Amino acid sequence: MVLYLWSPLLLVTMVTCNRLEPAGVRIRITDKGLEMLKYETQKFVEEELSNISMPEMKGKEGRFQYTITDVKIVELNITQADLLFQPELGLLFDVKDSSITLSFQRQLLYWFFYDTGTINASADGVNIHTALKLVRDELGRLKISNITCDANIAKMRAKFSGTLGRVYDILATFITTGMRFLLNQQICPALKDAALTHINAMLATIPVRSEVDSYVGIDYSLLSDPVVTSRGMDMHFRGMFFELANQNETLENVAVAPMIREHDRMVYLALSEFFFDSGMFSYFRAGIFQMHIANDRMPKDMMMMLRTTYFGTIMLLNPALMEAPLSLHLEVTSPPKTSIRTSGATVAVAAIVTVMVLPPGKPPVQLSSMTMEAKFNAKVSMKGKRLSVQADLRRFKIFSNQSALESLALIPLQGPLKTMLQISVVPLINNWTKRGVQIPLADGMDFVEEVVEYHNGYIVIGANLHFSRGLREMIENSIRPGSEEAL
Repeated sequence: MVLYLWSPLLLVTMVTCNRLEPAGVRIRITDKGLEMLKYETQKFVEEELSNISMPEMKGKEGRFQYTITDVKIVELNITQADLLFQPELGLLFDVKDSSITLSFQRQLLYWFFYDTGTINASADGVNIHTALKLVRDELGRLKISNITCDANIAKMRAKFSGTLGRVYDILATFITTGMRFLLNQQICPALKDAALTHINAMLATIPVRSEVDSYVGIDYSLLSDPVVTSRGMDMHFRGMFFELANQNETLENVAVAPMIREHDRMVYLALSEFFFDSGMFSYFRAGIFQMHIANDRMPKDMMMMLRTTYFGTIMLLNPALMEAPLSLHLEVTSPPKTSIRTSGATVAVAAIVTVMVLPPGKPPVQLSSMTMEAKFNAKVSMKGKRLSVQADLRRFKIFSNQSALESLALIPLQGPLKTMLQISVVPLINNWTKRGVQIPLADGMDFVEEVVEYHNGYIVIGANLHFSRGLREMIENSIRPGSEEAL
């Protein structure tokens, strides 16, 4: 009976514990994106296999004794390679019907004859099947957790040179059989080391928690393992800003989860309202949403309008203050709120505007305090790996905190204050936001040909990929000192 009464509560608790945290950012790499990545992967594999070091071979066959040394792969000719998504696993890299040209030094003894020279050999029918398992590691990074590999060489030929070349041709089958066995044993370990060591080192440089500026940072940790289908791979990131001085105080994600339905472009980036709201929440907590406008920053017509509006107030306080400078203090009272709809994105801001007179050598004197409500259009754009926002004032309203009568008196200030915000404040905001924030892509990989689409609750940016560096260079840069960007 007791178990029966508690079972609904236990069920709710289990559902709550198992519920995944909503993603603020979602990235999809499509099968079209793999086409460009395939070329870079193929070059990387060719370079890795060209650096294979083969052990010395010694043996005896009848009266023949031989030693094979200094084995070098001269050329790897990959004629057919495929890079594919493997559902519920990760990536497949297949090499078929390719060839390897190599050379090595021989030392042969037959009876009393001793001969040395170079052997040129070729391996045909080279097939390599490699599967990479992609997961989220304990820090929220993307990594290769396992790699399975199967390599096979169908046949191998060797051509001897020197005076006894025809005699030694009888050893070709024996030597090439041993060489083919050794190559099969070396290919997969080389590729496994390249993936688990070098590529994981490059993935580790993609920032998970990094500083945006001196006030806030951003968390791009993966919330779960990638979701892989035959057409693409989806990665769900936290996508949350945080205040550097108080990293535990964050905004709860109650926004609509971003969705991606398209596969036409190489890559898609989806950003929910939470991504932007957490940024403004963090900056609000950092205390930077306030501004003083006075002296040279105060437009002359605005100064005249303020003197006219508050002439009576100044005279009642102290007529001697009539010539003293006036100032405006703007302070946002709550974190700004983003709204994303199919028509575009807007940001709502509420602030207190305090009008003060500044007597020389004395503390400021408050003349009035009014509430400002503003709404900005926000245009999102992407360049390279940096996401930026351009703001434009759309609506503006002020009213008094004291009385409805004073609110009527403030009506003449609506226009001049709105103009002042457009001329003085909005450019400062845009100059600050145009620096943008980096999205989680490896250094050397950028977005090009971007298209931004607005949906209810989130934004989707479709783009193609451009490699400004080869995969080899990206990996080498990742292992240099100081290349790690994550906090």
